[in-house]
Amino acid sequence: MISKVLIANRGEIALRVLRACKELGIATVAVHSTADADAMHVRLADESVCIGPPPSRESYLNIHQIVAACEITGADAVHPGYGFLSENAKFAEILDAHGITFIGPTAEHIRIMGDKITAKQTAQELGIPVVPGSDGEVKPENALEVARKIGFPVLIKATAGGGGRGMKVAKSEVDLEEAVSTARSEALAAFGNDAVYMEKYLGKPRHIEIQVVGDGMGNAVHLGERDCSLQRRHQKVWEEANSPALNVEQRMKIGQVCADAMKKLKYRGAGTIEFLYENGEFYFIEMNTRLQVEHPITEAITGIDLVHEQIRVASGAGLSVSQEDIVFSGHAIECRINAEDPRTFVPSPGTITHFHAPGGLGVRVDSGAYQGYKIPPYYDSLIGKLIVHGRTRVECMMRLRRVLDEFVIDGIKTTLPLFQDLIGNQDIANGDYDIHWLENYLASKTDA
Repeated sequence: MISKVLIANRGEIALRVLRACKELGIATVAVHSTADADAMHVRLADESVCIGPPPSRESYLNIHQIVAACEITGADAVHPGYGFLSENAKFAEILDAHGITFIGPTAEHIRIMGDKITAKQTAQELGIPVVPGSDGEVKPENALEVARKIGFPVLIKATAGGGGRGMKVAKSEVDLEEAVSTARSEALAAFGNDAVYMEKYLGKPRHIEIQVVGDGMGNAVHLGERDCSLQRRHQKVWEEANSPALNVEQRMKIGQVCADAMKKLKYRGAGTIEFLYENGEFYFIEMNTRLQVEHPITEAITGIDLVHEQIRVASGAGLSVSQEDIVFSGHAIECRINAEDPRTFVPSPGTITHFHAPGGLGVRVDSGAYQGYKIPPYYDSLIGKLIVHGRTRVECMMRLRRVLDEFVIDGIKTTLPLFQDLIGNQDIANGDYDIHWLENYLASKTDA
């Protein structure tokens, strides 16, 4: 069994993992940059190790320093959280070579799903429905032929991409050459790889993702879906479980497809299979081989601790539940609280002068922030997640309205006002939105 976990991350997810370890009686090691010396997870961990200066490449992405911290502290496992090294196959291999357990999938599965073309091919082989698109990489010289075969509009995407970088839409043949060129340039700059592929562009889809967990030995379950359609620049802002767009039959059918696929793959750990959903059809986008930012809403409706499951599986104990054990209860919504101007979305680092988290039945706040905490300018602007659960979506929305008014973060600008605005919108109340809705809504308010 795992006895000491080094948490190779920062912020709210580091604190989230730390809490799970403590509940399981597992000792914890926090690693941190010099900018995060006063972070909450550093204060609460059993041990802490400074691994470098503020830039991520010199600290949280420094594999050598993290392995050295494991050796110094005697940590026998590493939880990578999300981001940073969480989907780095080389990191998983290096830990394995040092006899350190990586709390996540195998390096092979990380590598397969990390390349968008290979992931799509694998998904097809596993029986997961995919978006019509190219069979592999698209080059400038064959882009027009491929696009005509798929049918316009088409979406050009970086094979090593994420977060919307290296992604361009071509609505017609006139747009194609520039779209491919721009996508390749962005992909090279962001990922060091200019390879792109092409898919059919769907007009008004929803973004639906299925949470899966496998034990690496052929057992796997799904924990339902999350609707992540409210996005800005391909970054999720508001997530719901279950989706307002699906019924029970659709939910269980696509969930079982994903669970069966993970059984065939012998997938180990937590993972999320992401789809575009339109006109009753699901189309595979990608698989994230890690814990998702929005995992708490799945925990809220199932009562299952996903980090506990990750640790169990990594230690060889297997899953704690079978598919028959999983019962879905109520509705949950997560709002991502970012240190950003709610109008311009410009990052707003600085010192938090007042901090009051809301409470009450069905309310959870995952945040490492506190009064007097200085938010550094070097990292992602996410400072907390507000998760609300209710017996119905209506009750959940009413509770969310109340807690948004109760949440206080002063000294910096945050996206709390954005959610106070959204909670009063009729489309949101009706669950009537797609992946373009939020950007169109924000554009209309700017124009006004």
